Amino acid sequence: MNVFTTSAEVHAWSIAQKRAGRTVALVPTMGYLHEGHLSLIREARKHCDCVIVSIFVNPTQFAPNEDYDAYPHKEDDDIALCEAEGAAAVFLPNADEMYPRDASTWVEETVLAKGYCGAQRPIHFRGVCTVVAKLFNIAAPDVAVFGQKDFQQVAVIRRMVRDLNFPIEIIRAPIIRDEDGLAKSSRNTYLTADMRKRALSLSRALFAAKAAVDAGERNAAAIEATIRETVTAEGWIPDYVNVIDTETLTPLQEVLPGTSAILLACRCEGIRLIDNILL
Repeated sequence: MNVFTTSAEVHAWSIAQKRAGRTVALVPTMGYLHEGHLSLIREARKHCDCVIVSIFVNPTQFAPNEDYDAYPHKEDDDIALCEAEGAAAVFLPNADEMYPRDASTWVEETVLAKGYCGAQRPIHFRGVCTVVAKLFNIAAPDVAVFGQKDFQQVAVIRRMVRDLNFPIEIIRAPIIRDEDGLAKSSRNTYLTADMRKRALSLSRALFAAKAAVDAGERNAAAIEATIRETVTAEGWIPDYVNVIDTETLTPLQEVLPGTSAILLACRCEGIRLIDNILL
């Protein structure tokens, strides 16, 4: 497996794969890989001959009061995991490689990025779009795979790809959960044992909501209220709980099975977790 640290190396490698008749998939990550990330690599291998995983904690998507400096790292372990999953290459740049000191160009989606996490983190998706666009230009993939857990992010990136004519297929891979239901996340390492136990209320509330929809419930406000009650009882404060259209992210008054999802973000003791479920 190749480990690259410069954009030029990655681009040359990708072009060489394509000249040899092979297709390339990109899995962008911020490292500290867990089973959720590894599932993205496995999904990517289903669609392309070669998979490259980028590992880069992107500073431009963090506000000054967020956890950029504290974000967990384990680069040697990450490289070993990528190799074990059959990745062909890893791109491990530093911030200077990705952003010239006088960089002044941004990529911004202005509709889907405004609500939900975008409302709570105003600069977040501008940073995401910019770094993902750069990775697309560097790696020139045929396919890119993102996780459903970051539901809004996938929608924003799909819109960016459509609007800017990137010739890339975006695949949304399912959420990977622990056996007790908690969605896999690098930030789960911040949770104390007690907080982790209480964090199970997020997935429990979403599963119960899906069961209610399967049983015939269609009133979005009632579903949202029940979820809020469940998580607040365990000390989590919702940033948002919304039944939404899966394509436009528009909040719905009535669930439309097959085209609806529930987005959830909660905070507790300075830690923010997100989760969602398709209906």
